[in-house]
Amino acid sequence: MASSPAESQTATGQAYGTPAYRGYVLGSLTLLYTLNFIDRILIGVVGEPIIDEFGLQDWQFGLLSGLAFAFMYTLMGIPIARISESYSRIRIISAGVILWSVMTALCGFAEGFLSLLIFRIGVGIGEAALTPPANSVISDYFPPRSRAKALGTYAMGITLGGVLANLFGGPIAEAFSWRQAFIILGVPGIIFGLFFFFTVKEPPRGYSDPVGTPKMEKASMRDTLAEVSKKPTFWINVVAASIVAFVGYGVSNFQASYFIRSYGMSVSEVAIQLSVPLGIAASLGAFGAGYLTEKLSLKYPSAVAWIPGSWLIACVPLYLVGFSTDNKSIMLGVLLVGAFLHYGYLGAQYTLAQGVVSARGRATAVAIMLFVVNMFGYGLGPLFVGFLSDILMNANLASSAFGSELTAELCAGKPDALVAALGQMKADACLYASARGLGQSLMVTVSLFAVAGALYLFACRYLQRDLVAKMN
Repeated sequence: MASSPAESQTATGQAYGTPAYRGYVLGSLTLLYTLNFIDRILIGVVGEPIIDEFGLQDWQFGLLSGLAFAFMYTLMGIPIARISESYSRIRIISAGVILWSVMTALCGFAEGFLSLLIFRIGVGIGEAALTPPANSVISDYFPPRSRAKALGTYAMGITLGGVLANLFGGPIAEAFSWRQAFIILGVPGIIFGLFFFFTVKEPPRGYSDPVGTPKMEKASMRDTLAEVSKKPTFWINVVAASIVAFVGYGVSNFQASYFIRSYGMSVSEVAIQLSVPLGIAASLGAFGAGYLTEKLSLKYPSAVAWIPGSWLIACVPLYLVGFSTDNKSIMLGVLLVGAFLHYGYLGAQYTLAQGVVSARGRATAVAIMLFVVNMFGYGLGPLFVGFLSDILMNANLASSAFGSELTAELCAGKPDALVAALGQMKADACLYASARGLGQSLMVTVSLFAVAGALYLFACRYLQRDLVAKMN
């Protein structure tokens, strides 16, 4: 790994490169982030077939889909970010893309719970190499006022990845199997990782910061921690983003299972009819919030915090209706608006995390944020939803006509197998309790968005004092 060829901090206040090339770099990073989330989210898209094949309870799938990935993702994030403060960020990103793509494809060869767990850990290691250095690169290509929109565009990779994971993963899993879905969607990342390596130029560090921005020749981990320790905005953002991730990952990993259980839909039907439209709405929300932030920041410099804060609070009642109604049209309508509002925070979390530190500490600051966000949010969110779903399923079983006979363990398996083993009436009781328990779990979880929204509004109190490069 060679040292970065662009080490100097020039602080010109100007965007780096031509507009067309900046667009290409941002588009390339957004594409890689999209692949990142295709490979990350795919397990949730094909979750129900995996649960059925391995006979898992919801809490076990929550462990597999959340904590297994998040542990190594967060553990490796900070060391990789530290390396990227001194070495070529482009090379680090390219290596990570290739690694996670290979490990995603290997998920299709898993022979059981343990081997799938190991491959998911490998995906987490590779994906840790993208976002911290990518944020640093974007901040060197775009000046402060344009970063919210640029980072909002990059953050669309999260929602676009969800759309494509459903658009392709669901039909592939139904036409072939969940194993082929991992293989087919994992391989392209290897090609794109190599293409990115040969076509994207490492920018000078700090190039696009305003003239006179304080420079730090080389920030140690201690330097960066010392810098962010004085910035309440950073820590408020970390807590708020962690709560949003806790809810978001918990919901996204079980959303397809909820639709299948509640509406009797197939994996492909859920992916095309529900998950794809929701992903598109989420992508529009991420971009829309970034665009609105750039337009309003000249007049309202704290817009980067109060826009996501108000939107997160507004999405709660919509999600509650969506996960409680029996009407599919109403469900889809309110969840579309809820997803648009919910994902408006994506660009803000990165803008705030790197905006309060000097150029040499940006990748590390983002990695610190992601360490907390992913360990708490991605690691515990799906596990929480799964545990609570199992508890509420048992409560619903206990109140059924077969309360003394049925348990979650007895109710595990495919519907046809349950009918054969328990009879139609008991199987129906199992399926109803499973769907209702998961729906109630999702409703409890989405209520936490209101807490995150309130925290972003509170961050406005400190924002202008803490920003290194002002939004206006």
